[in-house]
Amino acid sequence: MSPPRLTHTKNGIHLLINDKPFLMLPGELHNSSLSSARYMSEVWEEMKSNNINTLLGAVTWEMIEPVEGEFDFQELDKVILDARKYGIHLVLLWFGSYKNGISTYVPHWAKRDSGRFPRVHVWDVELGRKRTVEMISPFCEAGWRADSTAFRKLMEHVKEVDEEHSTVVMVQVENETGVLGDSRDRSVIAEDAYKEGVPGGLLKHVRGSEGLHVRFQERYLERLPREVVEKEVYSWDSIFGPGNSADEAFMAHYISKYVGKVAEAGKEAYDIPFYTNTWLNFDDPSALDLHGYPIVVGGGARPGIYPSGGPCPHVTDIWRFNAPALDFLAPDLYFHDYELVCQDYTTPSTNPLFIPEQRRDEHGARRVWLAYATYSALGTSPFGVDTGAEIIGREYKLLAQTSQFLLNSPPSQRMGFFFDELPESGSPKGKEKWTKTFGKIEVIIERAFVFGKPGPGGGMVIQLGDETSLRFLVVGRGFQIRFRGLEEGVTFTGILDAREKEVDSESGELRTLRILNGDETRSGEFLIMPNDEPDYGGFPIAVTIPARTCIAEVEAYTICEAYM
Repeated sequence: MSPPRLTHTKNGIHLLINDKPFLMLPGELHNSSLSSARYMSEVWEEMKSNNINTLLGAVTWEMIEPVEGEFDFQELDKVILDARKYGIHLVLLWFGSYKNGISTYVPHWAKRDSGRFPRVHVWDVELGRKRTVEMISPFCEAGWRADSTAFRKLMEHVKEVDEEHSTVVMVQVENETGVLGDSRDRSVIAEDAYKEGVPGGLLKHVRGSEGLHVRFQERYLERLPREVVEKEVYSWDSIFGPGNSADEAFMAHYISKYVGKVAEAGKEAYDIPFYTNTWLNFDDPSALDLHGYPIVVGGGARPGIYPSGGPCPHVTDIWRFNAPALDFLAPDLYFHDYELVCQDYTTPSTNPLFIPEQRRDEHGARRVWLAYATYSALGTSPFGVDTGAEIIGREYKLLAQTSQFLLNSPPSQRMGFFFDELPESGSPKGKEKWTKTFGKIEVIIERAFVFGKPGPGGGMVIQLGDETSLRFLVVGRGFQIRFRGLEEGVTFTGILDAREKEVDSESGELRTLRILNGDETRSGEFLIMPNDEPDYGGFPIAVTIPARTCIAEVEAYTICEAYM
C-alpha cells in the first residue's frame, strides 16, 4: 500500500490512507500532551468516544535531540503504538526552530549557543534601542541546517516504524512562524540582506505568475514592474511598498526559505503530506468582536503584532515559491470571519483547506459544517481537544455517519451553513438565510421555526444523484429547508417525500427510521431539523419535535400549471 498522500478528484482534494479517501475528524492536543505516553493513556478512549479519528500533537526538537547528534524516539514510538491500538491517526506538529514566532522548543545546546545560532533583533520603541528576541534568525544557515538534520531523522524514523501502518498521516512543519515585536529582523545579517534588494527569482515569480492570490494582488500588483530588468536592483520598498509592507514581504521571503529547507529535508526522507500553519493578521481590528479579549489573540493590525512574515493570505505566493515541499498552507482560525478565511485558504487546484487550530466551543463547532461541505476541508481541528471534546464530538458523530456522501459528491452538489445564537437585542450578525442553486432548483436554509426564541444551528445539504436530481441528504440541527423551482412556468414547489434516517449498526448504511410528514414538513412547505430542545414559547402543543438522528432524506417536486 502507498503511504498517505493527497489526490485530486472531481470531488475535491482528498487525503488517501491505504489508497482510500479518508475524512479526518481531528482535534489538536495541548502542546505538551503528546510528549508523554502515560499522559495520553487516559486520553485515547475519550477521543474515540467523541468520534475523533485523528489527533494533532507536537513533537519537539528538544525532545528528540537533547544532545546534538543523539536522537531519542522512545516516547514517540510508544505514542504511535497506542494510537494504532485505538485506531486513531496522528498529524505530527514539528516544533523545531519556530513555535508562535519564537524558538522555545529548540534544544538547550542550541539555545545556549547564540554565536552559532544568532537571534532576531527588534527595535524596542519603549527602550529606544534594539533588543534580542528568543528566535533563531531565519538568516542563520546553521539554524536551518541543524533543524533540517533533526527533522530528516524524525521522518526517517517515522517511515521505518509506521510506513506499513499509516498511523501518521501528515506533518506540520514549524508552527505560526514570523517575527513578533517588530516588522522585521534588524540584526546585522538581516540588515545586510535587506540592502541587497528583492532577489531576481522571487521578483520574476510574482511578476510572471498567473493565479496570484487575490490578497497579494490587492496589496502589491500595481507596484510590480511590467518587465524585470536583469542586473537591476529592486529595493523591497519599491516593489512591496515602504515600511511595514516591505518589511513583511522581506521576512516572508526569508522565513519561507528557512522553513522550505527544513520541509525539503523531511520530504526526502518520507514523502507524506506536509503543511505549515498561520497566525492570521487582521486588517481592521475595529470589526473584530473579541468580547473584551486583547487584539493579539485575534491577530494584529500590523506585522509585528501578528508574526511578520508568516504565511498570511497576502504573502502566500512568496511562501509557495520558496517552500514547494509544503503541500499546502493552513490557517489557525479563532476570531476571524470564518467563511472569508476558508475562501482565502481554498484553491481547488493547489491548496486544500485544512484548519489545524480553531475554537472548540459551540461557536466553532457550528462552523465546521461550512468548512467540510462548502469548502471541501480535509479537516477542522479544535485546539485543546484532550480537555474538552464533547461539543465537537456531537458534530463529528454526524459527519462520521455521512462521510461517504461527503467524500463522494462534488463541491457543486453540497453546501454547509450555520446560525449563531441570536442576541438578546439588536439584529443578528451572521447570515439568516443560506441559499444555493442545484440544477433547476434553489435550496433555501433558514433557522428552524419555533414558537419561542429560535436557537442556533448548523448542518449540510448534499444533492443525491446527478445535478438534475431533486433528492437531498440533510444533516444537522436547528434549521429548516425549503425549495424554489427555477424552471420557467413553475407555479408550485413543495416536498414530495421526507424520511428520517439512521445508521444500520451492522452495515453502516443509512436506513429509514420514520416517514416525516404533517408538522415536521409544515404540510410539505419545508422540512424542519429542530434543535435538541426546541423553545415552545409557552405554546401548549408540541408540534416541533426534536429529531432523533439529525439525518434525513428529502425529495422536492415542482408543478407547472397554466392559469386561464
